[in-house]
This record gives sequence, C-alpha cells and structure tokens, in this order.
Amino acid sequence: MIQIIAEFCQNHNGDFGLLTEMVNQAAGGGATHGKMQTIFADELTHRPEFETGLTEDGQVKYLHRPYQQEYERLKKLELGWEQHLRFIEICHRAGLIPMTTCFTRAQVPYLVQMPFSVVKVASYDCGSLPLIRSLAQHFETLYLSTGATLDLEIEATAGLLQKLGKDFSFLHCVTSYPTALEDLNLARLEYLRQFTPQVGFSDHSLVNRDGVYASLLAIHLGATVIERHFTILPANLSKDGPVSIRPEHLRELVSFAKMNPGDRTEYLIQKAPARWAECTPPWRSALGLANRELTPTEWANRRYYRGRFASKTPQGMVYNWEDQAI
Repeated sequence: MIQIIAEFCQNHNGDFGLLTEMVNQAAGGGATHGKMQTIFADELTHRPEFETGLTEDGQVKYLHRPYQQEYERLKKLELGWEQHLRFIEICHRAGLIPMTTCFTRAQVPYLVQMPFSVVKVASYDCGSLPLIRSLAQHFETLYLSTGATLDLEIEATAGLLQKLGKDFSFLHCVTSYPTALEDLNLARLEYLRQFTPQVGFSDHSLVNRDGVYASLLAIHLGATVIERHFTILPANLSKDGPVSIRPEHLRELVSFAKMNPGDRTEYLIQKAPARWAECTPPWRSALGLANRELTPTEWANRRYYRGRFASKTPQGMVYNWEDQAI
C-alpha cells in the first residue's frame, strides 16, 4: 500500500478552522497521513549573513531573508500545543495518521507527551544526529527527507537508526522550489533503497504546470511513500500554495497506485510532457543520477534552512547538530 502524506505546512494561514477542513478534505481525497509542522517563531535564529543576502558571479550564495520580517510572518502562523492535541484528534476522527515535523531538540519533550505515533525530520536535519537520536528514543517510526543532504550524512543517519533498530523511511527530495521535472533525479530512490526498503518522495514540483506527474513517476519507480503539500485555497493565498495539491490530485495518486504496472506505464506515456516525446522511456530526463552533486540553488537553500531554527537556552541557541545539553 502506498502511503500518501498530506503536508498542511502553513497553508492554514494560522486558521485552525481552515486546517480542520483541510484534514477532512485530504482524508476524503485518499491521503493516509496528515502532517502539520511544529514551528515557533521564537526558535528562529538570527544570522547576519541573511539580512542582506549575497550573490556572487550570478549565483545566490546567501538568501536575502531578514530575521524580523520572517519572525513576524511565522508568528502569525503558529499553532500552540493545545492546537497540536486538537490536530491529532481531528486526524484520528477523519481516519488519518497524524504526524508533525520536529524542528528543534527543545520540542522533543513536548511532542513525546502527545499521542503522535510517527514523526518527520526535515531535509536540512537529516544529518543532525543529536536531534535524530533524541527522537528515536521516543518514536518507533521516523520519516526523514534527504534533500540537500550529503551522502555521508545520509549514511551516518541510516547507520544510527539501524543500530537503534528503528523503523524509518527515507524520502528523496530536491530542495529547489518549485522543482522542474528535469531536476528530479528520481534515480536517487535506488540509492536510498540500500539503507531501508521504505523509500519515498517528497515532491515540490509546480502543480499548475506539472500536476502530480512527478509523484506518479516516483510510485512507478517503487516509492512506498509520497509526501505532497496540500491546500484547499487558491494557490496565491499561501506561501506554499503553488507547490500544493488539492483533493482531486490525491484521488489521481490513489487511482494510479491501484493500477497494474502495464497500465501505469501507459498512463505515464500519455501524460508525459510533449518535450519528452523523443525519449525512451519518455520520462528518462527525470531519472537523473543516483549519486549527484548539489546544485548552487540547493547549496543556497541548505545554508539558510540548516540552522534556521535552534533550541533557545539561557546560554544561547543550540543547533540540532550540536551535541550539547539543552
């Protein structure tokens, strides 16, 4: 069975009523999991290099992401611990498995008091072993995105989780938003499969251009988990709206997952972009490389998002990769 994670992220715009409706519509569309994000503005880190950003030789090295502007944006979108509990309840009521992404080590003691059975680690923390070790002490099942993560980091994380005897899924991800179909590098699924049979894809392709083609292709290539941002609002009414799918897209994923391999192949050929007509198979451009270098865009995103949040302590901010008491 294909697991389909509806990632609500901040598409609720801080409105819990809207989040509730998103949960219900995701369940109606066929999702198996509903995921929120545990983000608190007070855990945002201030780093001077991102106040002005930096571009060298036409390539962005440091994103322009001023702290105060981002803090104010995130503060309006926060969901408190009471709302976390309500989210779990509405997911259970709708028939979804509730999940959240844990962004700091300081969040772990609070999350373990809640009836989450599974937890997600974001791409930029896939190599943050202290955070992962802390989560593994309390959760039997972990999902980890691997975008903008180096192979050595992935291997170290897999070794830790295997040693601890944990059930875990690695999700291939390209940290370029939105991701072009030619940049998917879905051959990466085979690389990840050497560490765990539970390999999936966290898809950030542009919905109004590519629909769910990337996710369909990942399923065809053996992905057991698909994670996609989900919305019921017009795409322009939330930050992640352009890369977020709707209930009809979920139904397409579910329908495709039930097809036999021959019917899947025919469907993918029919849906393939016209520019791939001369390729065999037509989606060859999306396969890319199993082992590859990060693009300049991915490096720029890694520099910002790895360390975007940290645990606030009296001694200062402690990053997730720092093996320091908090």
